[in-house]
Amino acid sequence: MKAQSDVRVTIRIEKGLKERAETLFERLGMNMTTALNVFLRKAVDESAIPFSVSAKNAGFGTGHLPAEVSSAFQAAVQSQLEENQRQKLPTAHYDPEKQQAYLEFADGLREYIHRP
Repeated sequence: MKAQSDVRVTIRIEKGLKERAETLFERLGMNMTTALNVFLRKAVDESAIPFSVSAKNAGFGTGHLPAEVSSAFQAAVQSQLEENQRQKLPTAHYDPEKQQAYLEFADGLREYIHRP
């Protein structure tokens, strides 16, 4: 039975990828919905993609140089930072001197993320 707070999410993926994923998840004793929920919970818990992502294995296909992928990623991050600033949302940064991540709020306040 679904919880009242559940929402439906629709995604597009290649047919072959979906079939291979369903086969894998079935062997692991779960369905696609459960597997995606596991992934999302892990990502939220870690505040990150829970595995390494690189241009080599990210599925960008051929014909893209690593510099092009990096440039596109940097542009997307900069665009999101600007959007967060417009909406007065905190933005994530890294302080190399303290070697710590922090959130910077619209008023300039910094809240450092403490490691457990």
